[in-house]
Amino acid sequence: MSGEDDTEGDPAATFDEPATEEYIGKRDITRWSGPQRHLVSAALWLGRYTSAHSVLLITSALGAAIAVLLTWATEEIYDSVKAADGLSGLDQPALDLAISLRTPTSVTVAKVLTNLGGPIGLTIITISIALIMTVRWRSRTPFLLLAIGTAGSLLMTTVGKDLVGRSRPPQAQAVAPYETSPSFPSGHALNNTVVACLVAYLLLLHLASLLARIITVTLAVVWFVAIGLTRVFLGYHWLTDVMAGWLLGLAWTAMVITSHRIYLTVRRHNRIISEHPHAAQPSQD
Repeated sequence: MSGEDDTEGDPAATFDEPATEEYIGKRDITRWSGPQRHLVSAALWLGRYTSAHSVLLITSALGAAIAVLLTWATEEIYDSVKAADGLSGLDQPALDLAISLRTPTSVTVAKVLTNLGGPIGLTIITISIALIMTVRWRSRTPFLLLAIGTAGSLLMTTVGKDLVGRSRPPQAQAVAPYETSPSFPSGHALNNTVVACLVAYLLLLHLASLLARIITVTLAVVWFVAIGLTRVFLGYHWLTDVMAGWLLGLAWTAMVITSHRIYLTVRRHNRIISEHPHAAQPSQD
């Protein structure tokens, strides 16, 4: 794929297999501006002594450390959330509304969705997507990004639950089978946000049609929002548990995507260095 997206707007040409993965539509994602350039300069310096894949792993590890700190911060946020005049004031009304909307059919549908987004269902879905993308595109990127993303989200979920230790809604207001692990944040919301957003990001690197990219992002958002809402609907989580999961998931996804962009920048830089030793400079706006 080149910088000019000749297939933009052509419904018949919606899928492409770029050799570099450096573009989303016409946007070169290896170009940086503002304070980000300092981060990229440090990554390029590191890339002189190691491979681009090593830079990806190192920056992802740093991102994971930041993500854990963000999760730790949720313990402090929870102090204000649980106040009656804080966000937790949404929790009981949201649960009461969910209970009023339950019917045998809606409960069955919600259970199917929540199981698809659960530990077994999401693991099967994630591995299947990673394998299909890896084989289809002959690229390790899908496997690496989804592995990094899910590992980080699971770590954040575990740390958050252990730190906050919030109790789930009363079983009398939940649907069987009941769950008893700590409630805050919602692991379903966090993990599905990360997987859905990373899958969408990977697809955006290969979709040539603007309409296809819009549909992809929309479906990703619908997926993780729907999974999160099923947790409230079935009485397994408070609304603020789910909101925290969404926000933490989006933050971690942004870090993983940034790490991948840095990897692509270092890879391009190293490629230019090897071809034109005196011509390489970081791509900047």
